[in-house]
Amino acid sequence: MRKAVLLDTSFFLRFLNESDPLFANADGYFRYFLKEKYDLVISTISIAEYCSGGDISELPLRNLQILPFNLNHGKRTGEFAKIAFSARREKALILRERLLIPNDTKLFSQADSEDYINFYLSSDNESLKIFNILNSTLKLNFRFIDLNKKYTTEFGLLDL
Repeated sequence: MRKAVLLDTSFFLRFLNESDPLFANADGYFRYFLKEKYDLVISTISIAEYCSGGDISELPLRNLQILPFNLNHGKRTGEFAKIAFSARREKALILRERLLIPNDTKLFSQADSEDYINFYLSSDNESLKIFNILNSTLKLNFRFIDLNKKYTTEFGLLDL
């Protein structure tokens, strides 16, 4: 059975910068998922976000599968955005420095729509807030992994 992790832009910003405080965590997850035969997936949305400050040639594309944003993702994003915007209006979702939330809901809709995606990996705490609101309403088909935690902690492994 195919298993995969969708990696967001914040993951790549940390993974590709050895001086970033979360580089070791990002590198650990990258190696763990490769070793455990997970497909490493990047959305065309994350590629666009990354390329606003970096170059596509910096991404480890030979290790990644590219997931285009398709019609079914767009439909699901609309459902997610309604819930997130409603929660924000009702003050159940309070986001710092976030004018719009569509990219989070787009990425979540991709992870939720693709049966083979088990995890979504990000260091973005604001994104986690949106995930929690959506997951409490809909029970999403994937798990959010916070890059601030080491992979050994996340998966209950000994850190040798």
